[in-house]
Amino acid sequence: MNYDYLMIHYGELSTKGNNRKQFIQALLHNVRNALKPFPVECKGDHDHIFVSLSGKDYRPILSRLQDVSGIQKISLVAKSGKGIEELKENACELLSLEKGNTFKVEVKRTDKSYPLDSYQIAVALGDAVLDSHPELSVDVHNPDITLRVQVRKEGANLSCHDFPGIGGYPMGMNGKVTMLLSGGIDSPVAAYSLMRRGVKVECLHFAAPPYTSEAVLDKLKDLLKKLNLYQSDIKLEVVPFTDLQLAIYKNVPEPYCITIMRRMMLRIGEGVARKNGCLALATGESIGQVASQTLASMAVINQVTSFPIMRPLCCSDKLQIIDTSIKIGTYDISIRPYEDCCTIFKPKKPKTKPRLDEAEEYEKRWDWRSQVDQCIANTQKIYLSEGEEVFAKTTEEKRE
Repeated sequence: MNYDYLMIHYGELSTKGNNRKQFIQALLHNVRNALKPFPVECKGDHDHIFVSLSGKDYRPILSRLQDVSGIQKISLVAKSGKGIEELKENACELLSLEKGNTFKVEVKRTDKSYPLDSYQIAVALGDAVLDSHPELSVDVHNPDITLRVQVRKEGANLSCHDFPGIGGYPMGMNGKVTMLLSGGIDSPVAAYSLMRRGVKVECLHFAAPPYTSEAVLDKLKDLLKKLNLYQSDIKLEVVPFTDLQLAIYKNVPEPYCITIMRRMMLRIGEGVARKNGCLALATGESIGQVASQTLASMAVINQVTSFPIMRPLCCSDKLQIIDTSIKIGTYDISIRPYEDCCTIFKPKKPKTKPRLDEAEEYEKRWDWRSQVDQCIANTQKIYLSEGEEVFAKTTEEKRE
């Protein structure tokens, strides 16, 4: 007997009630899209998606599925008829492929017309395995091998191996956000956190040439190529921020420069997000991590917009964030020594408890509104689809 299928268990779709069918269809679409490089067939039903292996190595297929949001776990499955004698024979044959000294049998019977209940099936299969494999013994608490059996209307599924998925919801089912992407460790992890919750992410980066290097853009593209595993197409927009940033440092006292800069970024981010039909902004901020991420700072910065702002990492420790960045493959890229506009102009003593009235007073010193509008209008768009990039002209270039 061979393993025939990978059986996908849905994540949190059971919480969606009447929307369950829509979510299953979305997940099936995403699974088929993820497995395009593999000549396999995918079929979905109310409870699972089945990926037919057709004799192929399951490991690369499994690895790809483990990056698809909305999947709780994946089982390596052998198909069987549901007659009890056939089940016994196949269970014994499957156990002969496994290594270990102890086992247990778990049975789930969704076909309630089946003449035996789950306990009776488990006992019958356990007795058959003991007769066929006298070297094995039963351990219901900590077995080396767990044989899981599903008895369904159309047949039975047998499995000894489960693999974790990333959980969450199918990509795109929970709306779209604009992610402020710096190129550091935090924002790619925040983007991943949103993606695994089924939120489609579009990215916005603030560039300040010639003070920031062109290599930063290559770094961002490499980060997004890693994130392409979780979202097959990602749009990156690059904001020409130099003139506005220089105006900030010309008109604002140094301790307040980061506060005012972040306020301008939120204004620009809101404009771009609304233009693109996004429902919220998102950042990689974590409470207290740097001067602009104290609660006092965030309160003053947030005052410029009523647009929703999501902070997926707000309660995460730095080590947790680093661990996740290593897991998703972005850490080594994030630590490349290319500075962005937040670090190149970093003040020596940034204000950690800024006052709103002072921030608003400093902003009266020049006409920042026209500069914000120019930043929104002149963004450069880059689309990345599973590692391939396409440049789109800015609004101003299209007019020419």
